[in-house]
Amino acid sequence: MITDQLIIKGEKQQSTYTKDSASESPKRSIAKSISWRIVGTVDTIIISWLVTGTLSLAFSIGLVELVTKMVLYFFHERIWNSIKWGK
Repeated sequence: MITDQLIIKGEKQQSTYTKDSASESPKRSIAKSISWRIVGTVDTIIISWLVTGTLSLAFSIGLVELVTKMVLYFFHERIWNSIKWGK
């Protein structure tokens, strides 16, 4: 468990992760992309509404931003998942 890895017990512990558990599946990357975009899009809609003063324009901006950034994030995650640095 993650909590076990964070607790230092005075002795050196070897990682129990295998190569397979260190990389993410495309389905997990999709789920992360969707959940993050919900948070990001709500933020964009609120900021757009405050800047423009028009709720319909804010939702339009949020919709475009939702689609483009979700696609970009998915590919960003897949590229980072293929990089061995830090794993």
